[in-house]
Amino acid sequence: MTAQEAEGVRTAVPRRPGRGQLPVVGVVAVGGGLGALARHAAAQGWPTAQGGFPWTTFWVNVVGCAVIGVFLVLITEVLTAHRLVRPFFGTGVLGGFTTFSTYAVDLQRLFDTGHPRTALAYLAATPLAALTAVWLAATATRRVLLRRPR
Repeated sequence: MTAQEAEGVRTAVPRRPGRGQLPVVGVVAVGGGLGALARHAAAQGWPTAQGGFPWTTFWVNVVGCAVIGVFLVLITEVLTAHRLVRPFFGTGVLGGFTTFSTYAVDLQRLFDTGHPRTALAYLAATPLAALTAVWLAATATRRVLLRRPR
């Protein structure tokens, strides 16, 4: 018996590096692929005209943010979810679905093609609408699901 064991001190059992995170990385990857496919389908279904306001990307980001607002209230305040639900859906699916990289590319294209007013409107409207959507969705979800009888 070691001195540490005699004193009741527990020693850490060595783990293989990365093994505990492998399921998380896997579900984020699968979820991200599904979210990206849904975003691609939206872009194909509602293409944006050259120089026009990128409505599809705008609404994908706003809807994705609203869904994350509902989702986070559900899994943090209402339900007990499996440890992989949040990385799969929140980080993976919604991370792949929302597209702030495309937002940046859309902005660059609008500026490069001589549409600075549309670019500036898009620049301001997207984060404002996205943040408003997540706040409104989370607030509404709390009010509907967490009502307490008086």
